[in-house]
Amino acid sequence: MFENAAASWSTRQGAAVHRTALRVGRAARALLAATALAATTLTAAGQVAEAAPANSVAAVGSSGCHLPAVTSGQSTRHFSAAGRSGTYIQDVPPGTSHPLPLVFDLHGYLELAVLEHEGSGLGPYGDSHGFVTITPQIDEPGWPRWDFSPASADVSYLSQLMSHIEATSCIDLRRVYVAGLSMGAFTTSSLACQLSDRIAAVAPVAGLQNFSWCRTQRPVPVIAFHGTADPLVAYGGGQGANARYLPSPDGGSSSGPQNGPGPTDIPANAAAWAHRNGCPGKPQQRKVTADVVVTSFDCPANATVELYSVLGGGHTWPGHASIVSPTPLVGSTTTSIDATATMWDFFQAHPLTGPVHG
Repeated sequence: MFENAAASWSTRQGAAVHRTALRVGRAARALLAATALAATTLTAAGQVAEAAPANSVAAVGSSGCHLPAVTSGQSTRHFSAAGRSGTYIQDVPPGTSHPLPLVFDLHGYLELAVLEHEGSGLGPYGDSHGFVTITPQIDEPGWPRWDFSPASADVSYLSQLMSHIEATSCIDLRRVYVAGLSMGAFTTSSLACQLSDRIAAVAPVAGLQNFSWCRTQRPVPVIAFHGTADPLVAYGGGQGANARYLPSPDGGSSSGPQNGPGPTDIPANAAAWAHRNGCPGKPQQRKVTADVVVTSFDCPANATVELYSVLGGGHTWPGHASIVSPTPLVGSTTTSIDATATMWDFFQAHPLTGPVHG
């Protein structure tokens, strides 16, 4: 525009306009730069910077990135630590030349790791969506289970297994996640408390718990799923009516599994996590399908808490019917949402943005 105007003016007038345009351009660029800087930094007055988009958070490779790439595909491996021995199913997608996200998938009470692997579908899903999946199981007498209490040997085992995977595979330390079903969800909740410095986000299915002893080093984003008619871990808190049919860890009769769910209801547990993460105000609800309601909270960008309540749903992984447990025992499974796909979308949106472990 300035050049067209200068062409119809005298040489002196054109030169003056050109100098003015340069000054205006420099001032405009300086103003834009200052505005961008103010929007993306923490000011001396304590103004909070706007969170960077999740996909712009650069990966931090683990020590295993210095080793030859791990062969893609599924394998079962042994691991011992913390006085425990066990195995884990490892699923590695193709293309391991760069740091990959890591998802731990924890089985429920009575459930072998291979059944959790088949039931959640996280391993195959990771193969097609570019993340490593670890499905572990500790070898113990009696039924498969987890001791998720503070500083337990099982928690230490899982922590050291996580370190082992990071040391032997090329893992993105900003994108380490944990999911689990039932007692695996209790353990997922526990790990969110005890390993909050290294787990970016968690996804408990049919068992989100809030522990009175929980103290996190940072807000941990949580996405949870739970059926309102769960007959084993009651949506309203405690054990459901069918928990009495579950055997004790040694195979005998029992009134419920070892270290059962806490007494508070699942929405209260979600609210407690939101409070811990610094989310003010009352939760909001929206219906996403005919039988699924999402409860969300007004949270900081990297402290999100969401609860997917399946109306009439049972003790199952949404979108994936149990392959061994009968419907009369565990209840119905919704197919209107896929918990695996939904939690992966959530995980992708919530990398670890603070200091990394290791």
